Amino acid sequence: MWEFTNDRPIYLQLIEQIKLRVINGTYKPGDKVPSVREIAMEAGVNPNTVQRAFLELERSGILSTQRTLGRFVTDKESDIQNNRDDMAKEQVEIFVGKMKELGLSGEDVIRLVQAYLNEEGK
Repeated sequence: MWEFTNDRPIYLQLIEQIKLRVINGTYKPGDKVPSVREIAMEAGVNPNTVQRAFLELERSGILSTQRTLGRFVTDKESDIQNNRDDMAKEQVEIFVGKMKELGLSGEDVIRLVQAYLNEEGK
């Protein structure tokens, strides 16, 4: 399922969603990904938008193209891990920024996260 918001370009949202699918294992290392046309039809977007996202994903090392065979998820675990780390860091930056807006200190944030994780494990 593809979900888009109006606050950012669709191709950026496609990049994030495809990266997430690779990182969470929906698309496994070495898997062939759906074609530009397939994703465009499934997501209800222009094929040029999907093509632009794919080119960016190739530049980041998440996808590679094999002529006449299609696009494939990288089989380099280190590239996937690096992208996972980058995405996680972005989320932490957003979260910590919001907590600072609330006036919380670093120690407060750590305490709240630890309490949340402890409760979640119960």
